[in-house]
Amino acid sequence: MDQRIREHAETLVDWSARVEAGDDVVVHVDEGAHDLAVAVAEQLGDRGANLLSTYGSDEITRAYLRAHDGDFGEDPAYERELYERADSVLILKGSNNTAGTSDVPSERRQAYNRSRQAIREARLDTDWVSTQHPTRAMAQQAGMSYEAYCDFVYDATLRDWESLSEEMGRLKDVLDAGSEVRIEGEGTDLTMSIEGRTAVNSAASVAYDSHNLPSGEVFTAPEATEGEVTFDVPMTVHGTRVRDVRMTFEDGEVVDYEAAQGEATIAEVLETDDGARRLGELGVGANRGVDRITDNILFDEKMGGTVHLALGRAYDACLPEGEAGNDSAVHVDLITDLREAGHLLVDGEVVLEAGAFAWE
Repeated sequence: MDQRIREHAETLVDWSARVEAGDDVVVHVDEGAHDLAVAVAEQLGDRGANLLSTYGSDEITRAYLRAHDGDFGEDPAYERELYERADSVLILKGSNNTAGTSDVPSERRQAYNRSRQAIREARLDTDWVSTQHPTRAMAQQAGMSYEAYCDFVYDATLRDWESLSEEMGRLKDVLDAGSEVRIEGEGTDLTMSIEGRTAVNSAASVAYDSHNLPSGEVFTAPEATEGEVTFDVPMTVHGTRVRDVRMTFEDGEVVDYEAAQGEATIAEVLETDDGARRLGELGVGANRGVDRITDNILFDEKMGGTVHLALGRAYDACLPEGEAGNDSAVHVDLITDLREAGHLLVDGEVVLEAGAFAWE
């Protein structure tokens, strides 16, 4: 086994999930993530944690959803209780076919997502962490050789997270103190309120309310969004290529949209429920180990000099106690690239310009 896989597993279990002896841990293993799952199991055993592994595959999902009549039972108790009783959930992504569910009917997918909302909330209440094991399918999607893609994944993942958290703390302080964010760029002039919201220093650990490995972003939950935005970073959403998405917001809601490619998929997302037309997240990438677009949101949204906005659900960690944020069955990130041109301003002060932070 590549020693970096063992280092990945150790980082996931120790730094990211903070697993302790006696913890009940659910490990969800994608079809291409077997080697990482073996290394994670070894780490969990060494710590005396309790392990239950589940297996996932886009082919299994496709077969089930296409065969089902669409009348899904709401939040089956056996599945909900699995997460309600878990301390940690580790999601090991590793697709062998990134378009494996692309021909699932959109209404079927929407119905399934809506039927699992309480289950999703139960999982999000655990110390959950999602990570990516490199596969040949992901390398192909990124336009890289498998060997080069492995180097990329581990350069982005095996970092000095404690040091990076200190750097990102400066951005968190700015957002915590701010009231209004404005994003300016080609085809983009968007404002949103962050008054009273708490930014998360996403340093790849549940200790920071961060649930991705790799991470390297600071995010918050905006509201009262107004203006236009162009998402110019191509990506795959629900197994479909989406490119050059343009949206207009009024009173916090998407009122118009278009896309050069994948417009029907964007429509599917927006039509999921009322909350899908509002933003649940504003995130600013700060991981300099992510140095290229790979068509994988787990990495691309973390790229230093980019900004991403998520349609749908807001994270509770960004909200004042007792306040409910945007609620939805979806959380779909879209990215605007400010690495070469454009600005992000907080209360009129430039924080990010042409990919560089004001203090860099």
